[in-house]
Amino acid sequence: MTRTAPLPAQLIGRPFSVAEARAEGVSRSRLRASDLVIPTRGARTTHPHRSVVPEKETPSQRMIRLRDEMIARAREVAPVLTPEQFFSHDVGVGIIGGPLPYTTADKRAVDVSARRPAGQPRRAGMIGHRLQQRESSFRIAEGLRTENPARLWRQVGARWDLDDLIALGDHLILPRNRLVTLEDLWAEVRVAGDVPGGKLMRALREIRVGSETPEETKLRLVLVRAGLPEPELNWVLTDENGEFVARLDLAYPEYRVCPESDGRVHAFDEEQFARDADRWDAIRGQGWNHVRILSHHLRPNPSVAVRKVAEALIAAGWRPGA
Repeated sequence: MTRTAPLPAQLIGRPFSVAEARAEGVSRSRLRASDLVIPTRGARTTHPHRSVVPEKETPSQRMIRLRDEMIARAREVAPVLTPEQFFSHDVGVGIIGGPLPYTTADKRAVDVSARRPAGQPRRAGMIGHRLQQRESSFRIAEGLRTENPARLWRQVGARWDLDDLIALGDHLILPRNRLVTLEDLWAEVRVAGDVPGGKLMRALREIRVGSETPEETKLRLVLVRAGLPEPELNWVLTDENGEFVARLDLAYPEYRVCPESDGRVHAFDEEQFARDADRWDAIRGQGWNHVRILSHHLRPNPSVAVRKVAEALIAAGWRPGA
């Protein structure tokens, strides 16, 4: 029985291109050996990504798994990208850590783009795009080449629903993420144009600085569109001595009402849940009405969430239309 020759150490445990392996002296027959996986033409890997699916996978866990699988597939095809090619659209957003829309699909696509005059990428394992000619604006994140985040936001504009675009915009302009500014997003639309239906311009009018999660964004949109006042974002609550009490996701300081989207991610972490409960008590101890909004208050019908917050505001003196 013929023993398989070992690969050079620098190729083990990561995806690599056939050209790179040949330059290291790996024979063509070795590159056809059964211990190597071929993610796409011209690429090889010794350790393909394989997900472990929990027996009772929650929707949130599923979205995280689909994101991880998509980025893992991007890593596997990355060695064969040409200098003009880059990861774009949903996979580009995922690579930079942006929030992705919910999907019922079994997997997320890996989009690879090039700008004119370069040709459209055509390989198995990816969806190729040939975009309008513009000066390159590459960004390396997680070791993978993408474009400027403002361009990624525009790229998904035709695919995504309006609220998902707003949630991504909120994420991109959040100061702590240091990705882009709101003006950068406006400039991208002015330079490259809007998508059909003027969706990007509509999104820009509702993007706000300070929203830290898609859940916060979507709760804010639900409340404002129902005619409630627009809340302050990430309001810092202090006590009578100026000591920090809590940072409130959404706040109506005039009425001392703070709605909060509670995804129950800490429900089975006893220590974290205890800290959350203490935080809620501290907020109420300052005379604020802390309105917890659970997922079933928002989906499928957000009227319950609107009613809960409206009742709290009205009890504090707010009047619709005032």
